[in-house]
Amino acid sequence: MGLAIDASCDLPQDFLLEHDISVMPIAVRVNDSVFKDDRNPAEIDRFLRLKLGSRSHSAETEPCSVEDVQKLFLEKLVLEKDCVFCLTITATRSPIYDHVVKASFGVLKNYRQVRERAGLTGPFLMRVMDTRSLFAGTAPCVVEAARLMKANETPAAIRERLAYIAENSYGYMLPRDLYYLRARAKKKGDRSVGLFSAVLGSTLDIKPLLRGYRGETSPVGKVRGWEHGCETLFSYAADRVRAGLLVPVMCAAYGGDLAELPKLPGYDKLQQACQEHNVTLMQAPMSITGMVNVGEGAVCIGFAAEEHDVEF
Repeated sequence: MGLAIDASCDLPQDFLLEHDISVMPIAVRVNDSVFKDDRNPAEIDRFLRLKLGSRSHSAETEPCSVEDVQKLFLEKLVLEKDCVFCLTITATRSPIYDHVVKASFGVLKNYRQVRERAGLTGPFLMRVMDTRSLFAGTAPCVVEAARLMKANETPAAIRERLAYIAENSYGYMLPRDLYYLRARAKKKGDRSVGLFSAVLGSTLDIKPLLRGYRGETSPVGKVRGWEHGCETLFSYAADRVRAGLLVPVMCAAYGGDLAELPKLPGYDKLQQACQEHNVTLMQAPMSITGMVNVGEGAVCIGFAAEEHDVEF
């Protein structure tokens, strides 16, 4: 069995390599520069080095097409695996899920002749799942899928478990630049960050805490000051670790130099809580797609837990 994710799913490169996870790429065009967002650390570094994260709200992103997904599967994955789970960003924020579902029809129709030419017998299964979250919030589903596959669980059991984890996955984000976020949202026709809120927030240094949960993305709190916001977010994450997680992993993503993440206020307390409760704390660079959409410097955390009240 194998795993495939789209490039916006924030996970560390070493984890992707360890579990042989395929990445469905997203094309990003910023002015005269073109990036292939496939979570390649070199491309992410090039994006940051050119300082495009602060002026890329006019960028165009092209989610992996139906044809690209079919090509990945029919030229590679159907020859390497017997069953592949595709986990994508929430369908409410991106067309990627729909593209992969449409691609699956062509893959399942044509895989047999491809495998027969290679001397492979037996059926090929392709399962497409919506993580119901975004960015670091997709991590719990992917981590749990990798664990279940290693334990040789059946595809049916994996699908049932992942549906439950997706329903209880949380992705929280603290954006750094509200003006940028509003400009990007306006370009995409998303009015969730109004001009008045952006101006007021920037004037008073008030930052919103945004949550992706069960397909919905909305502000769930406000904090004054970037450093205070980081401390509030990481403190909340530490509390969730102590309360118990459905998957023993907390993923933190940062839209910048990853070496800066552990230096942010409150991160040390999150590290300590994870160590005390045997929870793996993952650090991942935010995808180029993520930085284009929410701005450079954003902080994101993702975990899976039972439904609970949010208090900020």
